[in-house]
Amino acid sequence: MYEVEVKVRADHDEVRDRLAELGAEPVNEVVQEDTYYDAPHREFAETDEALRVREERVTGDDKTPDAGEPSDDPTTELTYKGPLVEAESKTRREVETAVADGAAADAILDALGFAPAATVRKERRRYAVDGFTVTIDAVEGLGEFVEVETEVEGSDSVPAARERAYGILREVGLDPDDQIRTSYLGLLLESEPGA
Repeated sequence: MYEVEVKVRADHDEVRDRLAELGAEPVNEVVQEDTYYDAPHREFAETDEALRVREERVTGDDKTPDAGEPSDDPTTELTYKGPLVEAESKTRREVETAVADGAAADAILDALGFAPAATVRKERRRYAVDGFTVTIDAVEGLGEFVEVETEVEGSDSVPAARERAYGILREVGLDPDDQIRTSYLGLLLESEPGA
């Protein structure tokens, strides 16, 4: 599975207005806490890979009627992200699975020598547009972003998906040429003193 994604910095109010004009369907609002791990056997920063445990809580509000019920019980996922596969977007191979117990997953990784490297916290509001997810992100310590993404089975489907993601960015008033290919983790690490 490949995650085809384009991301830009953006003013959320303008994007929300454009999404409403497009008839985008609100999906949900969530708070995510992503803990990234360093591997004991290779440098993920050098190989452009990532291993993450994501804890997500649905928050919802009156502005998003289909957001789902707010919940104190988070869902947890374990994700491997491979290196970027092209220069035109943030497309990566991604393998993800649900985890029943986030603390147990952390304990397993710790026992195997994987050490927490950094945590990225964000509030996300997701919309569905033409088979894509448009996500409005407020990332702690970094600011406001918009991501347009979808998943495709094979690498031969990546170019068409990327071009459609670019089209959706344009439809919400954003320029694909402004995209940021660095992950939130990378941006956060770059922003730290001494980086």
